[in-house]
Amino acid sequence: MPGKKRKADTKMWGSTSPSSSSSRRKGGSSSRRGGGGSSSAAYGGASASGINESKAEKLFAELCEEDNPGAANMEGICKLCEQLDIDPFKDIRVLVLLWKLGANKKPAEIQKEEWMAACHKFQLDSIDKFKKLLPGLDTGFLDREEFGDFYKFCFQFNRAGTHKTLDKELIVDLLKMCVTGGRITSHRLETFCEFLETTKDEGYSKITLDQWRSFLDFSYEYPDPKALEGYDEGMSAWPVLIDEYVEFMEMSGKKK
Repeated sequence: MPGKKRKADTKMWGSTSPSSSSSRRKGGSSSRRGGGGSSSAAYGGASASGINESKAEKLFAELCEEDNPGAANMEGICKLCEQLDIDPFKDIRVLVLLWKLGANKKPAEIQKEEWMAACHKFQLDSIDKFKKLLPGLDTGFLDREEFGDFYKFCFQFNRAGTHKTLDKELIVDLLKMCVTGGRITSHRLETFCEFLETTKDEGYSKITLDQWRSFLDFSYEYPDPKALEGYDEGMSAWPVLIDEYVEFMEMSGKKK
């Protein structure tokens, strides 16, 4: 970020607490339907793709701390954003780029083998070539399945180490970045963020991956107030968080 020196473990979109919580679901189950994530291709050291590997490696080395040349942390990612002229705190293309580069092994960093595999896949060995990717990083180009994978990545990448939850403040910021632009209705996004921001339930101070993904599925199934007319809490298989969000809308008159 211009004008600021960042610590290596700083989060771009917020910070998470060391403590974790479990998702509350009716019937005691924390499992969900479906699931799965993307995995990056292994870097085999081949040069048949036509890129200049030494240039790609040099680009990566410039993003790394001297004592950890095998991974670029958040400070390095912010440096890459500076070179690409994009805002690492507000521009969703940062997350889309990291997702496409396959930064899956550890939260808040991209490893050298992931970087090199992506450089071969997308023919990248200069900042100019990275910049040519930017127009295609709009989430509007992703179909529903691709977006679901990206949406899961956004949660996983922002975790702190081995912790399984994100602070609700970070969740709100991520939602406002990820699902704007018509992916879900503005009513659904705004009311859910308001619910998280105003709830006094400490059980929702941290959000699990299951709850994060359930909100997107719920938003697809119940996109607007009219669709919620058929919502039956008694028959609901959604996490309790979703039931209480619907109750919040009923009590505030926003379900209609």
